[in-house]
Amino acid sequence: MTQHHQIILLAHGSSDARWCETFERLAEPTVQSIDNAAIAYMELAEPSLDTIIADGSRQGTEHFTIIPLFLAAGRHLRKDVPAMIEKLEAEHGVSIRLADPIGMNPKLGLAIRDVVEEELGKSAN
Repeated sequence: MTQHHQIILLAHGSSDARWCETFERLAEPTVQSIDNAAIAYMELAEPSLDTIIADGSRQGTEHFTIIPLFLAAGRHLRKDVPAMIEKLEAEHGVSIRLADPIGMNPKLGLAIRDVVEEELGKSAN
C-alpha cells in the first residue's frame, strides 16, 4: 500500500552510535505508533534525510513533514535544512514541510518539569 505522507523526526546526527541510539529511543514510540514515521539524521549518521526522502519517493510518498528534534531554530534550521529541502524537492518531485523544532512546543517544557519533579522525588528518598 502506498503511503502519500511521511513524518520524519530529524535529529542532527553524530558519528558516535551512542548519541544516535539516544534519539532512536526517543523516536521509537512515535515510529511504532504512527504509520509511515521514521527518524533521519541531518548529517554524520544513517539513515540520512536524503535516504529517507529518496526511499519514500520511490515507494510513492508525495508529501513529507519534518519535525526537528532540536530545542531551537539555529543556523541548521534557518539555513541548512531549508536548503536541503529545496534540493530534495527538486530531485524527487515531492513536497516537504518543515515544522517548528520540538523545543518550541510548550509540551516539551511540561515534560522537562515532570522529569525534574521525578528527580526531586528520588532525592527526597
